[in-house]
Amino acid sequence: MGTWQTFDVRGDEAERSVRGVVDAAIAAGTTLFDSSPMYGQAERVLGAALNGRRDDVLVATKVWTDDDAEADGQLASALGWYGGHVDLYQVHNLVAAPRRLATLERLRDDGKVAVIGATHWQASRFDDLEAVMRGGRIGAIQVPYNPVEREVEKRVLPLADELGIGVVLMRPFAKGELLERPPAPDALRPLEPFGVETWPQALLKWILSDSRCHVAIPATSRAERATENAAAGSPPWFGQEERDLVARLAS
Repeated sequence: MGTWQTFDVRGDEAERSVRGVVDAAIAAGTTLFDSSPMYGQAERVLGAALNGRRDDVLVATKVWTDDDAEADGQLASALGWYGGHVDLYQVHNLVAAPRRLATLERLRDDGKVAVIGATHWQASRFDDLEAVMRGGRIGAIQVPYNPVEREVEKRVLPLADELGIGVVLMRPFAKGELLERPPAPDALRPLEPFGVETWPQALLKWILSDSRCHVAIPATSRAERATENAAAGSPPWFGQEERDLVARLAS
């Protein structure tokens, strides 16, 4: 589950609402939550929502600054919020990547980070991302992927598969744009044998039916939507015919 915008809240009532979303997500089988210091209060709010069950889930977060002292502060804060351990720590948008990777490697050696990753959302920076992937210092990447943003299919996904690098998919709904024009319910009937009842589920299953893709991180502020999204994370998976259908409907 992603936390951009939806977990950037303040106040007891708003944070209780976030905890309700997290409750529903975990109950439905969600196992990974992704955040970043770029997302305002989201890291802290997520940590509070996971209080008492941190060990039941995986936490992915990021370091995002060119300033070394600020980076140290981001890392210390996140480790404090997440019980002294982050499962996937990513260099957000490759900012100061060589220095940040060195710091994350030290934290990994100290047992405070399990896997190191890197992210970027711009296709124009995928050459740089690929260079980091080939460097042997990361175990995961996070990139955008959905039926209308498919640049990663050209080289990034094949390279991740070749190198055995985990893939986290951001923007499964193209920043919400794909949800603004859902197809008619009848159009989704061929997908019902795959457990698909809604358009968001079709989009998520489209991504996860690519065996090179491991985790999709849709964000939501609604508990019922968190439950719905999680249901798309289980087989059976689409074949090529079903993926082509979803791509046509999305376009």
